[in-house]
Amino acid sequence: MVTATNDPALELVSQDARSDWVRLRTLLVLRWLAILGQTVTVVIASLHLGLRIELGLCFLAIGASVISNLIAMTIFPENQRLSDRDAMLTLLFDLSQLSFLLFLTGGLNNPFALLILAPVTISATALTVRSTTILGLLAIVMISLLGLFHVPLATETGEILRLPDLFILGFWISIVIGIVFLSAYARRITSETHSMSQALLATQMALAREQKLTDLGGVVAAAAHELGTPLATIKLVSTELAEELEGQPDLAEDARLIRDQADRCRDILRSMGRAGKDDLHMRSAPLGAVVREAAEPHSGRGIAILYDFLADPGAPEGQPIIRRKPEVIHGLRNLVQNAVDFAATQIWVDASWGDGEIRLRITDDGPGYPQDLLGRLGDPFLSRRARAQSPARPGYEGMGLGLFIAKTLLERSGARVVFLNASDPFLSAEDKAERSGAIVEVVWPQAAIGVPLTEATGPLGENRPFDA
Repeated sequence: MVTATNDPALELVSQDARSDWVRLRTLLVLRWLAILGQTVTVVIASLHLGLRIELGLCFLAIGASVISNLIAMTIFPENQRLSDRDAMLTLLFDLSQLSFLLFLTGGLNNPFALLILAPVTISATALTVRSTTILGLLAIVMISLLGLFHVPLATETGEILRLPDLFILGFWISIVIGIVFLSAYARRITSETHSMSQALLATQMALAREQKLTDLGGVVAAAAHELGTPLATIKLVSTELAEELEGQPDLAEDARLIRDQADRCRDILRSMGRAGKDDLHMRSAPLGAVVREAAEPHSGRGIAILYDFLADPGAPEGQPIIRRKPEVIHGLRNLVQNAVDFAATQIWVDASWGDGEIRLRITDDGPGYPQDLLGRLGDPFLSRRARAQSPARPGYEGMGLGLFIAKTLLERSGARVVFLNASDPFLSAEDKAERSGAIVEVVWPQAAIGVPLTEATGPLGENRPFDA
């Protein structure tokens, strides 16, 4: 949506989502569990159930896993993370070892053939689509070969344990479907979870930047407020001294220098701030002032921004005093930027209050939201453009991240955010009203961001240093 291409938050979420996700230690622990389970199963099947099993070859396969684990633990550090290729090869080894054990113990007649789903499912949650596809196809090939070629399971009396061919076919089909379905399901859930995690991290970054800007504004205001009187006194006294010392040019020049330096300090305070005090006056402001502050960076981009602040019947006429929360300012700024990006000529920012609520509506005269995406707006990483292409931003394609950040930050402040279209998208241009584009409605409970009257009109207290 509204995140610039050089935004660190967007760069963060644009990185490879599955680069070095898996620790080697994790796969080694899982392999140790598999080794333990395979050993116990083979021993019980041979000694307790009386099945005729090739114990030598079975323990050879299990031993290969033990040796590979010991070698990996010796060569690599505990915190070693595997690349996508290395993790795929590790899971491929596990898949091959399990398939060899199944070959020695009846193939698809062995109920433990279902475990062949495990490496593919792990791959789907942690590796790329390419690696998961390769492992999935190899797993299907191996399970198909096991259905045709395997060492039969036999009892000590020589009786062959074999399922009917129809059951074998059904078991093969169920495993193949399981490989495809579980892989796709795990992949989708993991991708959505990771996308949400990355988007929330980007939201925290955006909020941190806005908090710094808000703090800087408080620093500047506090410095100007507290140093204004001393500087004015210095300027007044130095001006009088310069007039009284006209007969002494050197001293008069020094007095004028003091006056000029006081003016310079005043100009510096107007343009920048340094670490100082938290100005209590900056913590709250009228609703209109906060909304205009949020929209101000986009007021000079060729799109008219029209404001309307009106109380409900029976509500106080004066604008409510609200808290200047960074999440409110940044969230509204993103919504205004989105409206400006896609408006034709103007946008409307309407605010009202009453019945214990503060309501804000942002409307534009652009093309509006696509109907098929209305229900998904506010989710990160839409695969299609969240809005029609704007002439002001040719080639622009949104990921939904800006709308997600705005919605998340505003909801964090206690707001309810709704996305709508102002008119039916199927109407012709001449049948549409002036406000024909997208609408965003933001509604806060008065108690969520409003400042109580006693706090707004009473003494604020002494400015204090910012918390470390």
